[in-house]
Amino acid sequence: MTDIPTDLRVLHCDDALIAVDKPAGMLSQADRTGDPDVAAVTKEWLHEHRNAVSEPFVGLVHRLDRPASGVMVLGRTSDAARELSRQFRERFAEKRYLAVVEGEMKGMGTCVHFIAKKGREPMIVGPDDPDGKRAVLRWQALAPGADASVVQVHLETGRPHQIRLQLSDEGFPIIGDLRHGGQRELDGRNLALHQVLLRVEHPSTYRMMTFTASPPATWHRVLTSEQLEGIAGAMQGS
Repeated sequence: MTDIPTDLRVLHCDDALIAVDKPAGMLSQADRTGDPDVAAVTKEWLHEHRNAVSEPFVGLVHRLDRPASGVMVLGRTSDAARELSRQFRERFAEKRYLAVVEGEMKGMGTCVHFIAKKGREPMIVGPDDPDGKRAVLRWQALAPGADASVVQVHLETGRPHQIRLQLSDEGFPIIGDLRHGGQRELDGRNLALHQVLLRVEHPSTYRMMTFTASPPATWHRVLTSEQLEGIAGAMQGS
């Protein structure tokens, strides 16, 4: 992949956790490519901005698909990472996404499917498939359009490629998601899928903390000014 982003934006940092806005195209966790990843770039930021002398601890507690963008939190101690991981595992953490889908998607609804990995590929399967796991999401169209619509998504389960698979199965693939039925590109490599809000309980103070990040500028290529204003209004109401 060319032009791999390294411009990770830090939203909040304290002794227990750090919240960042992951750019589309950056790995959440290192893989065999050796490309920049959230954990490594966050460590570099801590070295530069927090004068970390020794190797800083950064605990990855959840992930975003590489071509997606948005808010992530990481633990700065092993205890904090363990507690944050529990919140994600037990569905206590609130995750809210925005997606731009192909076509005119109106109203609101709930998607219920079963998703299984066949080889390394997640796919929707029938309810009787022994490998299938129940996948549930709630959606609401924020800014419908004839060619593209902005949809807000709340996940009730966390399955691989869940949002991408379920919206595509409903007939509204995410722009840029050629892997799951999309016909339109966003920027040639990434998706119009963004984790706009993340709410967790602070692992030390036990106060609820909400982190938000606006979608990337590439969305301007596929949305009207009215739709962009609708996103801004939704952000203010978070």
